[in-house]
Amino acid sequence: MAPSLTTFTDEARIALDTLSGRAAGLFSPSLRLGVTGLSRAGKTVFISALVHNLIHGGRLPLFEAQKSGRIARAFLEEQPDDAVPRFQYEDHIAALVNDRVWPDSTRAISELRLTIEYESASGWNRLFSAGKLSVDIVDYPGEWLLDLPLLGKSFADFSREAVELAALPVRSDLSQAWRELACAINPDADADEMTARHLAESFAAYLKACKLDERALSTLPPGRFLMPGDLEGSPALTFAPLTRLSERRRSGSLQAMMERRYEAYKTHVVKPFFREHITRLDRQIVLIDAMQALNAGPAAMADLERAVTEILSCFRPGRGNFVTDLLSRRIDRILVAATKADQLHHESHDRLQAIVRRLADRAVARANFSGADVDVVAMAAVRSTREGTVKQGRETLPVIIGTPLKDEKIDGETFDGKTETAIFPGDLPEKVDAVFDLSGSQPENNEPAIRFVRFRPPKLERTAEGVTLSLSHIRLDRALQFLIGDRLA
Repeated sequence: MAPSLTTFTDEARIALDTLSGRAAGLFSPSLRLGVTGLSRAGKTVFISALVHNLIHGGRLPLFEAQKSGRIARAFLEEQPDDAVPRFQYEDHIAALVNDRVWPDSTRAISELRLTIEYESASGWNRLFSAGKLSVDIVDYPGEWLLDLPLLGKSFADFSREAVELAALPVRSDLSQAWRELACAINPDADADEMTARHLAESFAAYLKACKLDERALSTLPPGRFLMPGDLEGSPALTFAPLTRLSERRRSGSLQAMMERRYEAYKTHVVKPFFREHITRLDRQIVLIDAMQALNAGPAAMADLERAVTEILSCFRPGRGNFVTDLLSRRIDRILVAATKADQLHHESHDRLQAIVRRLADRAVARANFSGADVDVVAMAAVRSTREGTVKQGRETLPVIIGTPLKDEKIDGETFDGKTETAIFPGDLPEKVDAVFDLSGSQPENNEPAIRFVRFRPPKLERTAEGVTLSLSHIRLDRALQFLIGDRLA
């Protein structure tokens, strides 16, 4: 799908950018790692924890270069792109460690350069150079990525698909106000700014309602409707799909206005993001909040699968040769990571990973995605709970222990944000198909529902000398090994 997103001129600019980057990489090897995910999937926490553990020598037993003692040091340097905001690592770590609050979510693109000095595992390589790799971590909202398929769609295609999605049972009540407003409007009427504004606001309100915990839906383009930034109120964001389209739109009509603004959105917002950032990536991790989708039910899981399919269809996968790599970057490894595994007992981690594997495999097949290694992992970049057991009658239940966030609720109890609590989160279904089943069947009695509660970040332990230990995690080391381990061999 990716070639259809660009013109010949775009490809020429991409080739020049890639050639320039490769030339610089001859003297300073680097790898561009894209970090994306839909809102509240934990992108900011993942990057912060990754950097913190590498800089502070955290426990990473599955990260081979760290395990074998070949990493001399890791440190932050100035990023190569001056026009891109810096990822505010220090602020986020202060929020996690000092205040024990989760840092603010990603709302725009940002970047951070982490440089790793290491000793190669190959004696031959050690003869010629000291090992040094700069990892340029690019953080961007997944909602923006879901806009990329729009580059290959006309306004009519966009409108038709939006109407079809809005009519689905899980969305129909949320979209009713927008659909009624759109149906009452004649697309051939004269263009009117207030009409366009009301349609855009109603459509955006429907998308925001889909995003709330009760539905936890993921496929919600256009992404800037949810995160407008400095584009808020601009004509490029004051459009909406139409439920009725005139076959022969006339100049000056509302339909012509909407179509023109849709094309402007693609030209001035979506395409530069794709050309300047996505086409420059070497590796990618896609973080998903499968827990939230599981809580919301099979419709949310099906929508999450649709979103992952759309995301994968936008990347440029594959491995090139020396010549092609000079002119075009390809993503050769993608990791799909289910976050917040610390909110389940470890006995359910294999089931969570199996669910994500099923979701990723189906998304790969539907996106006709090939040429890159795709792996999945159930992880928690920052572990906010520990495990224990409690007696309930004659039964011993596995529980997780942590401090729920203020105002979190379970079984009618509201937490104060200060009290540590033991919670039995329930078990994931043994059969993976059950979480994707849209038939409406209820879980079997021996498969209780998940009790999903958000916890505060943990209080970090200190050594006898007063040194703060690195952030605890679940399988962050496995993620690191897959994403960059081969480049440190």
